[in-house]
Amino acid sequence: MAAELIAIGDVQGCLAPLIELIAAVSEAAPGNSGVAGQPAPQLLFTGDLVNRGPQSLATLRFVRSLGERASVVLGNHDLHLLAVASGVRPAHHCDTFDEILAAPDRDELLDWLRARPLAHQVDGHLLVHAGVLPQWDAAQTIALAAEVETVLRGTGWVDFLRTMYGNRPTRWSDELRGEERLRVIVNALTRMRFISADGEMDFTLKEGVAEAPPGYLPWFEAPGRRSAEVTVVFGHWSMLGLIDRPRLIGLDTGCVWGGALSAVRLADRALFQVSCPQAQVPGRR
Repeated sequence: MAAELIAIGDVQGCLAPLIELIAAVSEAAPGNSGVAGQPAPQLLFTGDLVNRGPQSLATLRFVRSLGERASVVLGNHDLHLLAVASGVRPAHHCDTFDEILAAPDRDELLDWLRARPLAHQVDGHLLVHAGVLPQWDAAQTIALAAEVETVLRGTGWVDFLRTMYGNRPTRWSDELRGEERLRVIVNALTRMRFISADGEMDFTLKEGVAEAPPGYLPWFEAPGRRSAEVTVVFGHWSMLGLIDRPRLIGLDTGCVWGGALSAVRLADRALFQVSCPQAQVPGRR
């Protein structure tokens, strides 16, 4: 009997709401309704396990301890942790990495984190942190994510992080090579929100759809988006709130900002939510 698939939005170091949410999901599982032999739900995390919340270290340890029960895709805050820990980037005033950086098991945790994928496909669902460029179908998304994953898991991962940051190129081309190619892949999968009709990414705005720059629209409304063949599950964009559409699930409901931590059971779109204490002031993003 296959395990239920439960997608979970951005945790960002908010461990107490996560534990409460998993308990609610487990309580609602068929195994608690008299169905014998039902395995524990498979938890699919949409990235940003850490940062800005009060328990980044404990969250990282907890999710890692779940073993094969948890599947995690990397978010921009997870990559930021790796960059700060390796000395590539300075810490931001809102970062909550200090406990991780001082932990006796920091190297094991960081090695585990950088081994996570940037995209994950399961049972007709494509899991990413931020978005998918309109030119990419699910198979290409997984293949391009794997290019980054190979470098991030290799011995030259710190050198890769040094070239990863930047907003250009703003468009995808199959002709891209080297650090520019990898940068576009990372930016699309972990940072993208708005895109122009002809495929240019915008990274200046973090607000909701109503605030789209002229000529831009949410990445998931791009004309001819090839990933519409599967259901894309994503986080990253708290100003959107919950998105539940055919072939699209958005799960960042702003836990760290005092919103909710959300999960969806993929088989039937059942929604689970718990309220979160405010850990950050929205104006300090």
